[in-house]
Amino acid sequence: MNTQYQSVRDLAARVAQDPKLAEEIKEDPAGTLARAAAPIPDTTVYKIIVSALGLAVLVALVGSIILVLRDKTNLEVLTALGSAAVGALAGLLAPSPANG
Repeated sequence: MNTQYQSVRDLAARVAQDPKLAEEIKEDPAGTLARAAAPIPDTTVYKIIVSALGLAVLVALVGSIILVLRDKTNLEVLTALGSAAVGALAGLLAPSPANG
């Protein structure tokens, strides 16, 4: 069995269609299910991206405060940077829609 499944629903559908897989699960449930489980993705990249975007939001916020205190009125660049970083964070951290 080389196929890996993303959800229990996919595995249940496959077991209903494949009697050999059902027999494998009966003989060795833990081993068969461990082999069928999709690997957990490496989240290091996501942590780096979220940290970088969070830092961009903080830099935009602190920069905007400093410019306001110095009576500078050209905040469009920092506002755009901060808004884009907040939007990107929201997209990364929002749960993905469920299949089906």
